[in-house]
Amino acid sequence: MQWRLPLALPDGYHRLQILHGEQRLGDGLLIAAPRCCHMPRALQDGGRVWGVAVQLYAVRSARNWGIGDYTDLASVVDEWQRRGAAIVGVNPLHAMFPHNPAHASPYSPSSRCFLNALYLDVEAVAEFAECDAARARVHDGAFQARLAELRAAPCVDYPGVAQAKWPLLEMLFAHFAQQHIAHDTPRAHAFAAFCAEQGDALERHACFEALQQHFFGADNAVWGWPVWPEAYRHPDASAVQQFTAAQRARVQFFQYLQWLCDEQLGRAAQRARALGIGLYTDLAVSADGAGADAWSNQRLLAMDASIGAPPDEFNAEGQNWGLPPPIPHALERNAFAPFIQTLRANMRHAGALRIDHVMALARLYWATGRGSAVHGAFVHYPFDTLLAILRLESCRHRCAVIGEALGTVPAGLRERLADSGVLSYRVLIFERDAQRGFPHTGELPRDALLAATTHDLPTLAGWWEGRDLSVREQLGLQTGPSDALAAARLREREQLIDALAREHLLPAGIDAQAAVRAPLTHALSCALHQYLARTPSKIALAQLEDVLLQLDQVNLPGTTDAYPNWQRKLRLGVEQWRDDASLDELAHAMARERMQNSG
Repeated sequence: MQWRLPLALPDGYHRLQILHGEQRLGDGLLIAAPRCCHMPRALQDGGRVWGVAVQLYAVRSARNWGIGDYTDLASVVDEWQRRGAAIVGVNPLHAMFPHNPAHASPYSPSSRCFLNALYLDVEAVAEFAECDAARARVHDGAFQARLAELRAAPCVDYPGVAQAKWPLLEMLFAHFAQQHIAHDTPRAHAFAAFCAEQGDALERHACFEALQQHFFGADNAVWGWPVWPEAYRHPDASAVQQFTAAQRARVQFFQYLQWLCDEQLGRAAQRARALGIGLYTDLAVSADGAGADAWSNQRLLAMDASIGAPPDEFNAEGQNWGLPPPIPHALERNAFAPFIQTLRANMRHAGALRIDHVMALARLYWATGRGSAVHGAFVHYPFDTLLAILRLESCRHRCAVIGEALGTVPAGLRERLADSGVLSYRVLIFERDAQRGFPHTGELPRDALLAATTHDLPTLAGWWEGRDLSVREQLGLQTGPSDALAAARLREREQLIDALAREHLLPAGIDAQAAVRAPLTHALSCALHQYLARTPSKIALAQLEDVLLQLDQVNLPGTTDAYPNWQRKLRLGVEQWRDDASLDELAHAMARERMQNSG
């Protein structure tokens, strides 16, 4: 039965009760949502912008501790703002696992609602300037030598970084407790206000962190809450409440870390707002089953299943991502609270949000095996409701939304998302037609973000030189005869050169036939990024790995220890970018194309 309310509701969440006299027959959540997601002014009326994307951990600087941090993110913003970028993208900044820093994939976090404390700039914490003991430890010669080693390493040494940062953060919290909480200072009030604002969600997250630290300290085989003592496996259990009361300082420590993260990311985001759009953040499809979100929301998750993808021509066993899927009717029973909380947390400091595997709004493949995904099925979700919530939160936070829909996409999904103002996420190397080659720039979609490649694919230089083919062959991951794959890649390069020539973008003096068989040059990379920028797509994005002509890709799907996923650093430190003419040339090429026919 359908019926129409006799009033116009403002956008927001409403409680609807059905009464018969004094008897309540039922109640539920009623959502009034705008028709479209927020669209930044810079993208309205034909506006087109460009920007860069960075893996934050990969950023080198003369002052960080071997991993890019929130202060580095602010420096990245400054460097590209002065070159005319309107948006700076970053990998998921979700909270990870302090007890196991080697668990590095940002797409398999402990929590999607809180932030990664390993990205904290210890020396930028206000308490560092006040704490003599902390400063003495950092300025010690041996400690400085260790930091130099961590900075110089070609890959991020996550355990080494954690060993350097965690003891200092402990010292700073002890100072904060003694000098601020104990004396009820304005800074203590600010911390209390943050904790009150974040409420029970932060309390539970911090309690999880304290419990995991406690049990792991007693037995390093304790990998997550499913193997905690039974009495502690649910956040509402009396044993958990007793632990929280008895270990209040430990819980506060993890709340303090989240406060610091929010401060430092907030400062970078404030700088980024001057760009035009700001920070472009990334939301993973789900969280790891051993982590804080799963512990807090376990009744809403199918803990015996895993999100993945069915078998196809590239993966005979399918894909099992090891992430528990939400149960549709459990989400509805809980008024979609976890979904709303996750969006709010990730839009808090963002001008745009990329939703990884946006098909999850409509359906997810549930794999039931532990390794193979052969056994499984697609499970459908209340798409209209989830999309309405997304539109509402997008407008409330003034945050644009980009939906990553690569792979098997349900019929009509992209069109429904576009009708709601969700920009599509497009990757140039997937836009090629086997016969026609790469499209004319004018044929690419307008309501989209376009990048040459992405974190799960080879870098532009790596793709050009076939680095991914040789690495996959070495690791036994090749999907066909090497000669045939190399020949196919050569054909793809020829088609891309043809596309550049057709657009009159081939650099002067370049011989097309020779360029196809030579390494990717800076001049050719500029031309390729100019091709991206010439398209009508609202956002053209350059990956910093591509800008710096790095060969090795960020992440190689299907590998764990066999490849250094999520570890490789950028070739140049952020201080070196300022005087690098090649970065200026690429920026000028993209800016010039974006300015033409824009607005």
